[in-house]
Amino acid sequence: MLRALMPGSFDPPTNGHLNLLDRAVRIYDHVDVVIAQNSQKRYTFDADERLDMMQRLTRQYDTVDVHIWDRMIVEFARKVGARIMIRGVRALSDFSYEFELSMLNKGLDPEIETIFMPTDAQYFVLRSSSIKELVRLGGDVSAMVPPLVEERLRDRIREAESASDRG
Repeated sequence: MLRALMPGSFDPPTNGHLNLLDRAVRIYDHVDVVIAQNSQKRYTFDADERLDMMQRLTRQYDTVDVHIWDRMIVEFARKVGARIMIRGVRALSDFSYEFELSMLNKGLDPEIETIFMPTDAQYFVLRSSSIKELVRLGGDVSAMVPPLVEERLRDRIREAESASDRG
């Protein structure tokens, strides 16, 4: 069985993430979506919220499992027996970062290969930070994120604005 990992922060999940996943499930027998939990990073959604969204968004796939992980991704790969990591790239800047990360992971475990998958053209500029900013400004992000994510983003931003008005 050819098992692959698709690690990321998924903060929030985007249509670009789902596009990569949809393409990956056609190539690999099983795909584990691994949601990074890094205590040093500040997320819009906590790990359980991101897990819930990704589980809801991947229900149609029998060969996809979604997990939270707070250690090195190569450890997770060893744990589940995956030898492939899928990393989405949009531009040269993504590739540079992802290449360095893949070399680091290769040094930690030479058995794990990183596959770079370019995003489809319509998702080329989808950055989570840009999507969050558009929502803050009242913009339409319906082509960028699934409806579930858009609703949760709008709710989260309203909560944040309410809290700052009170504070």
